[in-house]
Amino acid sequence: MFLDKGSTQSNLDCFLHCTTPIVRSQFLPKTEMRDLNSLWHPWEREKVEYFTLGDLWNCYDEWSAYGAGVPIVLGNGETLVQYYVPYLSAIQIFTSSSCVNGLREETDDGETRDLFSDSCSEESEMDKLWRWDGCSSEEGGCDQDNLLHLNDRLGYLYFQYFERSTPYGRVPLMDKITGLARRYPGLMSLRNVDLSPASWMAVAWYPIYHIPMGRTIKDLSTCFLTYHTLSSSFQDMDLDDDIENDERKRKEGEGISLPPFGLATYKMQGNVWVSGNCGRDQERLVSLLSVADSWLKQLRVQHHDFNYFVGIRRG
Repeated sequence: MFLDKGSTQSNLDCFLHCTTPIVRSQFLPKTEMRDLNSLWHPWEREKVEYFTLGDLWNCYDEWSAYGAGVPIVLGNGETLVQYYVPYLSAIQIFTSSSCVNGLREETDDGETRDLFSDSCSEESEMDKLWRWDGCSSEEGGCDQDNLLHLNDRLGYLYFQYFERSTPYGRVPLMDKITGLARRYPGLMSLRNVDLSPASWMAVAWYPIYHIPMGRTIKDLSTCFLTYHTLSSSFQDMDLDDDIENDERKRKEGEGISLPPFGLATYKMQGNVWVSGNCGRDQERLVSLLSVADSWLKQLRVQHHDFNYFVGIRRG
């Protein structure tokens, strides 16, 4: 668990722990290790542990149906379990291969659109790559091979999705992925060792109910937005040196943990989430928010949910 030295687990610790997926993993055959992108995997290993995206989504299956239970200790010592349902907020998947049916974006109405058109011809290659909200095209309309060249470090954009509907108009994460995967089978079959370090997703967590029920607690109306890297390039990195986390350092073959590298919150009232770890939870929230903001700016994307959570109202 997320434990603080000399302290009990805080409510924020509990939320991060209970909503962190631990994905069933496998070991890459040695014959395939030499095929890995050397820029994304510069180190030599005797074993390479990996997971498929399909196995990652399986971690959200039960949470999508029943919610993820988070034990909470209130200020008066009362304890309860708050349940949160995950929703896919945003995702970008970059691969090392251009022979995928990517460079298209799924829209809220279920239609797909080309990300680029001839009207983008004055932009640089990198501008075209990152212009997720840019030019739409009717039926193709442009030669993608001419538009984009392989960027060795970032890779090819296979798929991206940014949720823009209201929370009440969304379906839980597992249902969303299942629908998207019908058109983009790579959402199930791709492995994290196939993805570039620029691949990421954001999960929005909305509270549904708490047990025992009976009274409304404003502190527990807080919504969370967690950011996770999808590439194995970050697999061995300790994302928070200040946290003593024995469980995250799992033994080989016991699964791969994807703790969030960034976090944003909405409707946070009172001090239920910031009263633990001798006051350090507030610092952690500020730090995780800053990292999420930096990540989005580095990739030059506008993330609708993030803007809404932090109070940036656009259109």
